[in-house]
Amino acid sequence: MTSEMTSTHTTPVWSSGFAFYLSAVGAAVGLGSIWRFPYLVGSSGGSAFIFVFVLACLLIATPLLVAEFAIGRQSRRSPPQAAGVVAQASGLSTRWNAIGVLGTLATFMIMSYYTVIAGWVLAYTWKVGAGALTGLERPEVASLWREFLSRPWEIGAWHLTFIILVAFISARGVGRGIETANKIRAPALLTLLLILVVYSLATGDVKNGLAFAFAPNFGAITPQVVLAAIGQAFFATGVGMAMMLAYGSYVERGTSLLRCALIIVGSILLVSLLATLMIFPLVFAYGMNPAQGTELVFEVLPTLFAEMPGGRAIGTLFFLLLIFAALTPSLAGIEPLVAWLEQRRGLSRPMAAVIAAGASWMLGIGSVLSFNLWSGWRPLGAIPVFAHSTFFDVMDYVSSNVLLPIGALLISVFVGWRISRSIVAEQLGETTTFGRRLVVALLRYVCPAALAIILATVVA
Repeated sequence: MTSEMTSTHTTPVWSSGFAFYLSAVGAAVGLGSIWRFPYLVGSSGGSAFIFVFVLACLLIATPLLVAEFAIGRQSRRSPPQAAGVVAQASGLSTRWNAIGVLGTLATFMIMSYYTVIAGWVLAYTWKVGAGALTGLERPEVASLWREFLSRPWEIGAWHLTFIILVAFISARGVGRGIETANKIRAPALLTLLLILVVYSLATGDVKNGLAFAFAPNFGAITPQVVLAAIGQAFFATGVGMAMMLAYGSYVERGTSLLRCALIIVGSILLVSLLATLMIFPLVFAYGMNPAQGTELVFEVLPTLFAEMPGGRAIGTLFFLLLIFAALTPSLAGIEPLVAWLEQRRGLSRPMAAVIAAGASWMLGIGSVLSFNLWSGWRPLGAIPVFAHSTFFDVMDYVSSNVLLPIGALLISVFVGWRISRSIVAEQLGETTTFGRRLVVALLRYVCPAALAIILATVVA
């Protein structure tokens, strides 16, 4: 781990280009790829969803990732400050800081409920490993899940446990904490995933599972499928969340930003497709409905684990996989706020990590209570779109469907149209001329158009 001096502070730098790649991939490849992606495939047209998702990752998410890395590396500042520094260097208003502010706010909101879900995963790792689900039928598994959600103190305890783990690792810093966590997590996640994929292909209904997920079905592509796929591309890559602004500020010169973005996208696609191979052959083998939404992980799959030979061991491995998937994205999720507290407020790294994680935990209490004591409360019920939305639903909708698209739109306009071409050329200097031109063209035309459509749909 090294550091780079700027005019006002010392910025940590990744120990190597490989460490940056590993950490950036770790930030992106999480529950969105292993949990959210399969249930969206199941509920959004199977192969049709996958086809649009791949296009969205390559044509929209990739150039936006490059843009975020470029802003971060050029500025060497925390996300709320980064765009303003670059804007000043281009003779523009520092109001472009809104990019990082929106991203940090969105990420903070997402982390508040993402870590609650991670707490669920911790709880179910323990339950499955202890044999609490062994021999249960589907109604009993569903009842166990509902009972778990009805106990706020139990959910809150698991949520707090996960938050403490995140704070501890983050407090150790970029090198000893985040880098080290990713060096352990990456091989562990891939190993567990491959074991489960092999098991699924060996024992599941491969023919029907693969046909559902991969057989061409372009007729199923609808506006809803397109929007769901683009939204998943955003959620999976972390575009607009300010995480990559923070990680980009730690990148040394000479590291190809486009190569890193392509590695991230490629890793996300690989893990997402492996997760599909892991889940759907088993779902079809046991006659389950693939279009189960969020219940897929906590009701459908636990039912399979309860019924199948060796299900206790397989189920434990599966939920361990989800823990590894949730950990490093959570570290990346609090990093924008941690970096701001360090750089702007002058706090020590451990104190900044504790405050950021603690604030996320406190906001997350609202999501914990949304499934029990506050289940009937509609905080924005006066607004028609939120008439039936709990606190958890509001956090998810506002962050994912409003703040992230707006922030991503601002990023595409800022880098594609507004900042100095010399800055763009400098930050993409490790890329071929064709690569630079393609990235800029996508930022100028494709990304704004796609994001405008998303926002128009949200407004409508």
